[in-house]
Amino acid sequence: MKQENPTIVKCPQCKLPVVWGDVSPYRPFCSKRCQLIDLGEWAEEEKRIAGAPDMSDSDGWSENQ
Repeated sequence: MKQENPTIVKCPQCKLPVVWGDVSPYRPFCSKRCQLIDLGEWAEEEKRIAGAPDMSDSDGWSENQ
């Protein structure tokens, strides 16, 4: 059974429409190129997920206290 109206998303890199399904092996990306560009941005730490600050970087914190 095929879905009549496939879900369409925008490629996070180039914003081209991408069918969310088996016909798009690199989803949510439109191509391997966009997928690798995104991976490179994460590897170079151009993209990151915000989180709690590292306690070891805080002023006044010590394991000896």
